Amino acid sequence: MSVSRVNPAELAKPAGFSHAVVGTGRVVFLAGQTAMDPDGRIVGRDVVSQFETALQNLLTALRAAGGSPERLASVTIYITDMDDYRAHSREIGEVWRRLCGREYPAMAGIGVSRLWDAEALVEIQGFAII
Repeated sequence: MSVSRVNPAELAKPAGFSHAVVGTGRVVFLAGQTAMDPDGRIVGRDVVSQFETALQNLLTALRAAGGSPERLASVTIYITDMDDYRAHSREIGEVWRRLCGREYPAMAGIGVSRLWDAEALVEIQGFAII
């Protein structure tokens, strides 16, 4: 199994993501995770704390499937308030680096009007190769 990042010189230098990820191995599809605690409640009142809990939940599912953060190939972040998310992007990046390191998957951030749980500010979905 292997995972490698591809960032062509012809594209803008990526910051906080990779342009492409190539891998061999088993593909793990990770369901969207929010800042839901084990009792089914959304926790955290701000985007940074909710991002951290949602990412921890995604990584818990990944580890249960036999993977680790560096095996993430693609991540999509659904965001209810893009301006707030961008205003806190530095802190969100610090959370990512602390939990996942400095290897970034292919990523997308998509603005949505709301998520399944109205209190949720972000939802993180991913694919990994293990």
